[in-house]
Amino acid sequence: MTDAHYHLIVNHFPIIGTILGMGILLAGIVLKNNTVKNVSYVLFIVAAIFAAFSMGTGEGAEEAVEDMPNIGKHIIHEHEELAEKLALLLYVLGVVSLVGLYTNSKNHSKAKQISFLALAIAIIGVFVAQKVGTSGGEIRHTEIRTGTMAVQTPNSEQEEEEAE
Repeated sequence: MTDAHYHLIVNHFPIIGTILGMGILLAGIVLKNNTVKNVSYVLFIVAAIFAAFSMGTGEGAEEAVEDMPNIGKHIIHEHEELAEKLALLLYVLGVVSLVGLYTNSKNHSKAKQISFLALAIAIIGVFVAQKVGTSGGEIRHTEIRTGTMAVQTPNSEQEEEEAE
């Protein structure tokens, strides 16, 4: 397997883990349940680890597709820049989550503030993750790029006429 394969395997978890972790953390805050909060913290830590793997395999994935038709280095560069921002956010969220696990285990007076800090970072992370996921998808899925039109082949035009 190449870095491109590995990138496709690991790149989804930072996004999905952040979204799920945010929802679970929100539930933990509302329910005032440290165990539920701890589950979200573990998800955030794992998402940060997968972000590191994703960043590590990104260059190999870039090399595999950058010279393909209809890709363009601009699209890849935009994805890479957004991914670096998300990775940094997730690394910070991972550290905050480690602190959250510690403060919850010690029933520290700052545990509640740490959970709100983690939630704020996670909310920002979800917005950045959406942009990273979309820009990554645009690399190979031209149909989701903004400003592009679907190209109809002669066969698809004929099939539409026959359907009418």
